[in-house]
Parts: sequence; structure tokens; C-alpha cells
Amino acid sequence: MQTMDSQELTPQGALYSPAAARNAEVILSTLRSHLPAKGEVLEIASGSGQHAATFARALPNLMWQPSDPSAEARNSIDLWASEAGLPNLRPALALDMLAPDTWPHRAYDAITCINMVHISPWAATEGLMALAERSLPRGGLLYLYGPYREADVTLAPSNAAFDESLKSRNPEWGLRDRDQVVELARQHGLRFTLRTPMPANNISLMFRRF
Repeated sequence: MQTMDSQELTPQGALYSPAAARNAEVILSTLRSHLPAKGEVLEIASGSGQHAATFARALPNLMWQPSDPSAEARNSIDLWASEAGLPNLRPALALDMLAPDTWPHRAYDAITCINMVHISPWAATEGLMALAERSLPRGGLLYLYGPYREADVTLAPSNAAFDESLKSRNPEWGLRDRDQVVELARQHGLRFTLRTPMPANNISLMFRRF
């Protein structure tokens, strides 16, 4: 499981991410205004599963489908889901953005991806955009959250240090240039519609399938 976040185990054996606990509500408050009133949401790189449980509980008219390439993460996701006992939270799927043969052959109304783009190879972002292109309907939402480099925004010292830390762990990781992500999305039929500043020098980026 790829993460730079310190994690603990709950008494039930699920992974607990302090960062996910901190940012879940602020991400939820942003998503509420942009997700459809009902439908199905695919979450890419769900990690510990805390976000999936929080979002599914708060948005009962949306069927939430978590996923992660890591078996450890999927086990944690399903433990959080079992504890939540929500009818709109599905078991985790084994999806890997680097392996198209793992991708679902069906449509979703929205796709969310939180804190993956900077902690995976660029090819994973390319895979994410390709999956969004084939899975979202016209007007469907792709939501990204995390730290980015932006030409019109001074890079915060903490993000610069984080970028160096990521690259020291894996040269293929690191903060991505927002404009490059926007251009990649455009190439896959996704229009950049909104940038929202978030706490701790993160941002939310929203795209719509056209």
C-alpha cells in the first residue's frame, strides 16, 4: 500500500489514517455541491477506507464503490465498511490504474481520486484519465484532491519539502504540474471546471466529461 501517511490499526484491525480523519469532512463539504443527487461513484485508490465510509454515510442516495490495488488496503476498506454497515457502500474492488485489465467495464456517474496522483507514477494518472474517459457519461464528474505545482501559485515550503521526500522514496513520484494534469484530462475528453483551495496547501480539481 503506497502512502506517506503514518497509520495505526483500529481494534478491529482496519488501518487508521490521521490525515484521512482530518480531511474527510472538508472534502465531503466540497463534494456535496458537485456530486449528482443519486447514482454511483467509483473511488480510486481508497486507501484505508475511512473516506469511503464517511462519504457513503453522509450521501445515502449515492452508491459508493471503493477500490485499491493493495490487498492490505482492500482488507481495511472492507473492515471499515463492515463496521459502518451501510447498504450503499460496496466491497472494495482490486483496481490498478497501471493495469487496464483490472478496470471495470461499466459506467459510473462520478469518479473520485484522493491523494494518488503525487504518490504514483505518471502512468497511473494517464490510466486514471483513460478510465474516466470510458466510464463517465457526458457531464460526469472526475474529482481530484491533493498537492500540486501551479505556475500561478507560489509553492509552499512544506509542499516543496514533501515533493523532495516523495522523490527520494521513488523517483517516479512527486507533485504534478496542475496544467499538465489539465492538458492530459483534455486529451481524454475531460474539461477542467473548478479549482478549490483546501487546507494544508492541498487543492481540489474538478473535471467534467464532454
